[in-house]
Amino acid sequence: MVLESISRIIKVQLPAYLKKLPLPETIGGFARLTVSEWLRLLPLLGILALLGYLTIRPFLPKKKKQKDSLINLKIQKENPKVVNEIDIEDLNSANVCYCRCWRSKTFPVCDKSHLKHNELTGDNVGPLILKKKIL
Repeated sequence: MVLESISRIIKVQLPAYLKKLPLPETIGGFARLTVSEWLRLLPLLGILALLGYLTIRPFLPKKKKQKDSLINLKIQKENPKVVNEIDIEDLNSANVCYCRCWRSKTFPVCDKSHLKHNELTGDNVGPLILKKKIL
């Protein structure tokens, strides 16, 4: 039943619709079409536009999916970047920077991935810096 209906649309109704369309022979002829003629052309133009878009869509530049979102929602939003330094006496090295943006490829150590994250999202997250306390 469904296939018969589709077959009827394709074999009978579509050709009848296309025969009745007011397609001018020149580009200038489109300017002389009346509003009712344009309304009759509208479904066909919509389908052609959709098919054209679907055809060129694979070649359009892909938008980067924004998987990043703000991490720092409330803390020191007035500062361009939130960085905290803590002095620790028993630290082996001079400075250690820990990631707080969760984007570091060397997590938990900061690799400055927060710079790209902040640029993409407008966030202001920065690392936690542990400094060796000098006595």
